[in-house]
Amino acid sequence: VGHCHPDVVKAAHEQNQLLNTNSRYLHDNLVDYAERLSKTLPEKLCIFYFLNSGSEANDLALRLARQYTKHEDVIVLDHAYHGHLTSLIDISPYKFSNLEGQKEWVHVAPVPDTFRGLYREDHEDSVTAYADEVKNIIEHAHKRGRKIAAFFVESLPSVGGQIIPPAGYFQKVAQHVHKAGGVFIADEIQVGFGRVGKHFWAFQLQGEDFIPDIVTMGKPIGNGHPLACVATTKEIAEAFAATGVEYFNTFGGNPVSCAIGLAVLDVIEKEHLQAHATEVGNFLMQLLKEQQIKHPIIGDVRGCGLFIGVDLIK
Repeated sequence: VGHCHPDVVKAAHEQNQLLNTNSRYLHDNLVDYAERLSKTLPEKLCIFYFLNSGSEANDLALRLARQYTKHEDVIVLDHAYHGHLTSLIDISPYKFSNLEGQKEWVHVAPVPDTFRGLYREDHEDSVTAYADEVKNIIEHAHKRGRKIAAFFVESLPSVGGQIIPPAGYFQKVAQHVHKAGGVFIADEIQVGFGRVGKHFWAFQLQGEDFIPDIVTMGKPIGNGHPLACVATTKEIAEAFAATGVEYFNTFGGNPVSCAIGLAVLDVIEKEHLQAHATEVGNFLMQLLKEQQIKHPIIGDVRGCGLFIGVDLIK
């Protein structure tokens, strides 16, 4: 919402003057914030865990998926990056390909990139073709006695090249993953909170009939303040709680962080930042497309709201 936004600074300052404590103590801000966030999401995503960073959120999402499914394996997209914890380096091809390599419980699917990928714009049904790649991975894993816990994906792959997955891809993948007993995790850490303009969450670009099982949030959520969140369903949360090992985070969801989170939501709404992202994004895309006509090195200009990629070719 902008550097040092006065409303966010004021909310932090006022709450700091009253109380900042660890999250063992109950505080209204936590409940108020969870309630406000829930209004932006589909109804079934109604349980919230608050944390300090996107990496923490993605690590918890992994734990939730594994506890709920009792499976271990994770399917990710090629070039993906999901965070800097050991558990997340393991599911980030962008990182592990330069380190120890791929673990046996990790499976890498091709990015659903219709410009540069396996199946391109001229393919008769790229959506099904890309989803079938995931289906084949699942079948191959089952033959080896492996079981899928989750398909873990950024709603719009960013490090992978600002990719806009074709609409319907998530629905088809979710069918295959659910059939295998796994869950669908949407990483909204870079692309959530109205960045895509027409929707509050990037996964909503896939259509109203698509709802992930777990959504992770970070980065813009606190406008630079360390704040993150995992939203999930009652069923998944209950399976996680059934272990008796409660989830506890000393500062995740503390009063100041939640006051800041609420202020960010207020600003997004009050200053119509979603509409702003659409308008400025469309303007920028138009200018980039004008450049594309002039310069053969620009192969593709793609994007949605203020998530835009320029693909340079030889």
